[in-house]
Amino acid sequence: MFFSESQIQEIQRILKVSKQVVLVSHRNPDGDALGSTLGLKWIFDSIHTFKTTVVVPDAKPDFLQFLPGFDDVLVFEKEKDHTTELIASCDVLFCLDFNHPSRTGDMEKLIEARAAQGQSVMIDHHQQPAPFVQFIGSDTRASSTSEMVYHFSQMLGVQDRLSKEAATCLYTGIMTDTGSFRFSATSPETHRVAANLLASEIQHWTIHEHIFNQNKLSKLQLWGEVFSSRLFQIEALGVSYMVADADLLAQHQYEEGDLEGLVNFALSLKGTTLAALFSMKKGKVRISFRSIGDFSVNAFARAHFEGGGHENAAGGSFPGTLDEAVQHFLSLIPNYKSQLKP
Repeated sequence: MFFSESQIQEIQRILKVSKQVVLVSHRNPDGDALGSTLGLKWIFDSIHTFKTTVVVPDAKPDFLQFLPGFDDVLVFEKEKDHTTELIASCDVLFCLDFNHPSRTGDMEKLIEARAAQGQSVMIDHHQQPAPFVQFIGSDTRASSTSEMVYHFSQMLGVQDRLSKEAATCLYTGIMTDTGSFRFSATSPETHRVAANLLASEIQHWTIHEHIFNQNKLSKLQLWGEVFSSRLFQIEALGVSYMVADADLLAQHQYEEGDLEGLVNFALSLKGTTLAALFSMKKGKVRISFRSIGDFSVNAFARAHFEGGGHENAAGGSFPGTLDEAVQHFLSLIPNYKSQLKP
């Protein structure tokens, strides 16, 4: 387990005397970020009397609004004064699904300062966690942070009392972060956890409907244009990449979450080992990387794009323009030919 028995005892002792607990996830929150934080909130609400609040750095994606408790999640960029006060004054801070304060964007200094005060906890499955909290719960073998939250409930001895709401959130986090249980991080234990969550009488088919069958016309048209004119393949190197510039996103009324999962289609091209999606978000270049086999996009993103993540799924950013980011990427990949060649 990712916490020792003595650490769990100390965390429980702290929680028993707490009045305000804040759960924070990373910027651009995805299914695992919201699934793990909301799942833990429902767990805490069922066993403790303190108030638990979930805070995310920026916009919540609409496709996850079916999650129980979604409307109660506070957005830092919309309520900076209120959320800053909450985080600064909370009794315990939980940092879920990120391994470094920089993953929270404009909240970085706030999170770093509050975590340094102690009574702060990380639960995360990304590689190379930074030691910025008092209790580091890290398991890079876990399929998702939501899977880890389920194991945390076991450590607390409450896994048999999970509510339908908590199970719905955790199942969503696991399902989305494993690509519907198809990514390499999916283990026998992942399926055991999912089976236990299904025993809570969640409607797993409705979760899949909400995730995959509630697309907006503008989103599908955006994807269609990317497929038809913004998808490129370098067959000799086993590389495919997509580009979504600010004008394209504006033309199709882009909303947070509309690009979620798109990069996986670049990876699906025959002969592709490395796939990338370049996009503009709030004036900044964001890149999503995916790979198959032994090529580490975590190492690639850390080395060249101020990012990181998992071996086969990572993200990054670039300080220049979108065109400059793409050209930088194209200049780098020939150096990796021996690792990328199909």
